[in-house]
Amino acid sequence: MTYTPPKVLTFAQFIADYGDNPRYELIDGELRDMEPTGPHEEVSGNIAGRIYSEILRNNFDPECNRRLNLLIPKTCLIKPPAAEATALRPDVIVLDKIKLSQEPLWQKEPIICNGNTIKLVAEVVSTNWQDDYARKVEEYAFLEIPEYWIIDFRGLGGLQFIGNPKQPTFTVCQLVNRVYQQQQYRLGDTINSNLFPNLELKLDDIMP
Repeated sequence: MTYTPPKVLTFAQFIADYGDNPRYELIDGELRDMEPTGPHEEVSGNIAGRIYSEILRNNFDPECNRRLNLLIPKTCLIKPPAAEATALRPDVIVLDKIKLSQEPLWQKEPIICNGNTIKLVAEVVSTNWQDDYARKVEEYAFLEIPEYWIIDFRGLGGLQFIGNPKQPTFTVCQLVNRVYQQQQYRLGDTINSNLFPNLELKLDDIMP
């Protein structure tokens, strides 16, 4: 049997061929199928909706003195500056509106190059769970993204990541000294977020 290595793409080739296709992202030149099933998209939508509601609640509550000048784009790619052939496509991304003016590609393409524009990313785990629990933990920490959520609603991750027995798990990664400190939540647990300290959220609320 002859082994055929996967085709290696540059960032420019990926944008030209797959930039508008939410099914794919690029990691080290290799095309990744994100496998966006119906339940996967339902969970992603539930997360984005809960975050957006919290942003609105803060911005329009007259008793709240903390305004959140944040944006949740429908689609968005992250181009890590140190990676020439990587284009990450988070399931949910929260951006700082003010810092978008410093993004070199934003006016023409929904692409973020500067980590400090990103306040939070969330990934809903698919069968390629290794990317979410390993590679993206490193990439997002390197970009100094303050908060990273890993929503493993089917309990797909390896035992070293979600424990034994496997079960639905919501992992919140908080950046401390450029390293993520991880806290895991199960069904019934109230999730704690530094970015949204008043957000009332449980894994149960976003399950399909």
